[in-house]
Amino acid sequence: MIHPHSLEPGVWHIQDPASQRLTWNKSPKSVLVIKKIRDASLLQPFKELCIYLMEENNMIVYVEKKVLEDPAIVSDDNFGPVKKKFCTFREDYDDISNQIDFIICLGGDGTLLYASSLFQGSVPPVMAFHLGSLGFLTPFNFENFQSQVNQVIEGNAAVILRSRLKVRVVKEPRDKKTAIHNGLSENGLDTEGGKQAMQYQVLNEVVIDRGPSSYLSNVDVYLDGHLITTVQGDGVIVSTPTGSTAYAAAAGASMVHPNVPAIMVTPICPHSLSFRPIVVPAGVELKIMLSPEARNTAWVSFDGRKRQEIRHGDSISITTSCYPLPSICVCDPVSDWFESLAQCLHWNVRKKQAHFPEDEEDS
Repeated sequence: MIHPHSLEPGVWHIQDPASQRLTWNKSPKSVLVIKKIRDASLLQPFKELCIYLMEENNMIVYVEKKVLEDPAIVSDDNFGPVKKKFCTFREDYDDISNQIDFIICLGGDGTLLYASSLFQGSVPPVMAFHLGSLGFLTPFNFENFQSQVNQVIEGNAAVILRSRLKVRVVKEPRDKKTAIHNGLSENGLDTEGGKQAMQYQVLNEVVIDRGPSSYLSNVDVYLDGHLITTVQGDGVIVSTPTGSTAYAAAAGASMVHPNVPAIMVTPICPHSLSFRPIVVPAGVELKIMLSPEARNTAWVSFDGRKRQEIRHGDSISITTSCYPLPSICVCDPVSDWFESLAQCLHWNVRKKQAHFPEDEEDS
């Protein structure tokens, strides 16, 4: 029962989402710069940004090793002295999670998804410049990057905490290599009772689909241990509010502001016409498995990566992660979101209805 006084004005307070601000315990010293690969148009902005960070702000700049292997960068003699100052890393080999103060992305929305995948625990604040084809998650314009970067370094910026999904995939052992005891498997993955277990942090969505099979996918969906439905169709999307404007939106889901604590469950071309997308509380745990009567396997991907096959006995457990991605705003979380809806998705763009002539109004 809710006490009546708890609903009185001034007693029950909901925080204004625009009030979240970036604060530094100490001045940031290291920055990870993520650049879209194989895009020649980003080379000059990348060079300008790195020179500015190193020479004007005396910062330690981390980049992925393959970025500096671009022939255009290798052959640039003027960039040579700067290139020697970089700290480099290799994805899946080097752990830089405790060495980065904040991240700058140059490119499209894919650069932010890639940044998320690099940090399976706590994520540093991310400043994303839209130099790609979409830019829904990358609100900053590069033209006046110096003043904008300075604002971030000084802590004068709004932040939105984009929730992520913690996904655990447990697979039945199917050969001698995977049928091992609890502990660590040969590829460094946790195992449970001889089962292979992998964990991922997901910013947009988990997609379970039928893969190359011509049969419908048939998967059971459990919520906190209770079977809620069986998805029969092309598949199902489990997304964050951030991912609600991506694949889920194309599949008919509502677009949900990233500050809303929720998980979206959206079927892909369901066999049942009454299967509408649903929104569930952020705290629940979803578990997805192949139905016993499924005619074929399913496939799963995480933000479009790490695609793998799911067979009978395998399970996918999904809940809200305790490690959100702090995304730096141009203005504030609400204004930036509606600006993205208008500029990237052209939300509710239409010709305005003509008004009545004055003489008809008078009559």
